Amino acid sequence: MDNSSILVVENLKKYYYGGGIGKNRVAVKAVDDVSFSIERGTTMGLVGESGCGKTTVGRTILRLHDVTGGKVSFKGRDLAKLSKRELRRMRPQLQMIFQDPYSSLSPRMPVGEIIGEAVREHNIVPADQYRQHIMKVMRSCGLQPQYFSRYPHEFSGGQRQRICIARAVALNPDFIICDEPVSALDVSIQAQILNLMQDLQDEFGYTYMFISHDLSVVEHISDTIAVMYLGSIVEIGDKESVFDKPSHPYTKALLSAVPVADPDYRMNRIVLAGDIPSPANPPSGCKFRTRCPYAMERCAKEVPVLANIDDGHEVACHLFDDEVAAYNAKVKGDISA
Repeated sequence: MDNSSILVVENLKKYYYGGGIGKNRVAVKAVDDVSFSIERGTTMGLVGESGCGKTTVGRTILRLHDVTGGKVSFKGRDLAKLSKRELRRMRPQLQMIFQDPYSSLSPRMPVGEIIGEAVREHNIVPADQYRQHIMKVMRSCGLQPQYFSRYPHEFSGGQRQRICIARAVALNPDFIICDEPVSALDVSIQAQILNLMQDLQDEFGYTYMFISHDLSVVEHISDTIAVMYLGSIVEIGDKESVFDKPSHPYTKALLSAVPVADPDYRMNRIVLAGDIPSPANPPSGCKFRTRCPYAMERCAKEVPVLANIDDGHEVACHLFDDEVAAYNAKVKGDISA
């Protein structure tokens, strides 16, 4: 494993089974053969349409869902193989910020207890330093000391999300999965929360996986970006590569829908035909071929795999076979030299 990578996901699968008996059961492939890695202290944005499997990837990495197949290596240890006791000891290092700041906070607990419950449970600090630690975390997340004894219903959506962030960072984690943490907030509040998360990352070196369907938000906070479609990653690369040179037809369609703050700019919107196929019965070959304007006969027969078309920029599309071959020849030539 690359020492710079804190998380390495290899061929991750999460299937849900229902209907039928034994071999006749229907498999819903929510996450199907997903692979990526995240370097320490960076942010990877995971984007795609609703229902593509983004949140399931995050929850499966944290073992909130059981792993059907594949490997999730966190700091060199495979999370999928840890016992419940071992996983419990590692929990403080892996945290999650949930999408809805209303339903993810207990209405029966004051803010101080919400933030500190897991701190006390995992003995993060000595008992005599507990309140001081919670106050320090609250201040770092923009929460006033008098909020300690107040309840969630007394706060706005933005303040609630700050409480959710404080609850996650109070455990001094190394890795945080952010599941659309700003999608339920107003645009001005979104900017405040994103800036807070970046400030915390700069100060404490957190590593984020930022799940979102909003590409403008992902561009603001991410270092690398992975694009998902129907349970699989179709394009991945650094932010500049994906935004400046989008390659997969699905990525191009997503980027064409991002609004531009210029009244004179004419958008060349790419409208995809049809609906997302069912993950219980995906198309043969390339899953995107039923909506792709460039689909070929080959796309129905062969499943495209992620391959480099440039340094660190990978695409799963038969349209780029020549680029992949050229890149491989270049790498081979560099090695031979």
